[in-house]
Amino acid sequence: MNTDARTAPPGACGTLYLVPNSLDPAIGPAEAVMPALALARVRTLRRFIVEGEKAAWRLLAKVIDKEGLASVSMEILDEHSRPEDLPRLLSPLLAGEDVGLLSEAGLPCIADPGGALVAAAHEAGVRVVPLVGPSSLLLSLSSSGLDGQRFSFLGYLPQDRAERRAALAAIDRGVRADGATRIFIETPYRNDRLLSDCLEVLSPDTRLCVAVALSTERERIRSAAVRDWGTAAEPIGKEPAVFLVGRKAGLGPQSQERPVPEARRNPPWRTGGGRGPAASGPRLDRRRGGWHT
Repeated sequence: MNTDARTAPPGACGTLYLVPNSLDPAIGPAEAVMPALALARVRTLRRFIVEGEKAAWRLLAKVIDKEGLASVSMEILDEHSRPEDLPRLLSPLLAGEDVGLLSEAGLPCIADPGGALVAAAHEAGVRVVPLVGPSSLLLSLSSSGLDGQRFSFLGYLPQDRAERRAALAAIDRGVRADGATRIFIETPYRNDRLLSDCLEVLSPDTRLCVAVALSTERERIRSAAVRDWGTAAEPIGKEPAVFLVGRKAGLGPQSQERPVPEARRNPPWRTGGGRGPAASGPRLDRRRGGWHT
């Protein structure tokens, strides 16, 4: 990536802190979002790069006192930002100031534009520090009962119904071939359409998990073979949801080390996809929408 940003001398840069946000707009106490050490670090920051100002102010009002909030400044990094914006966003860091990168929900840089800034920061010699907080993808995977040794995140499936169903068929074939778990999300108002397609397209013995409204009182997690979901599954509604497709997790070496076809051995691993092979099938598009990551 060429951001045209200069590289600062060693030790002269500030630190880019990746600040987690709540998975739900109705934020409770700050301690429900981050542990004490992470909160203490955020309270020292006065400059933030954010995906959405409303969500950022909502969190920071819970973390920083009123006097501190008065001196907070924000820059926007969202889906409308351009590569030429990166040098401007990096300049305070190169001048020695610490900066927080804040997503609309969950951990920064997972299904949001923050990854471009982090890549530019590494290239410029800026230290990047992730702070501990919620991730709907990892929470859903850990609670799914599916294989957590090898997994891939596919982002959003196609909006077109025929393309979406073709993508699901490719996911099903991939799971049956290598057993790795596939994770994907959808804009909340399309959740029920996606669930319906999953139940119609996936093989009866393929396992489907849907994790809804994680970390809230409305949380629902169901994981079962497609045949056991029934034809009248409970609607998800317009809640943030994570979909996972895979095989049932097991014990012993056979459950963790399934044979991989020769043509698939030693592929280049994709970032964000665990330790195993990348998902097979067509390349899937990536769009924003909903409170997920």
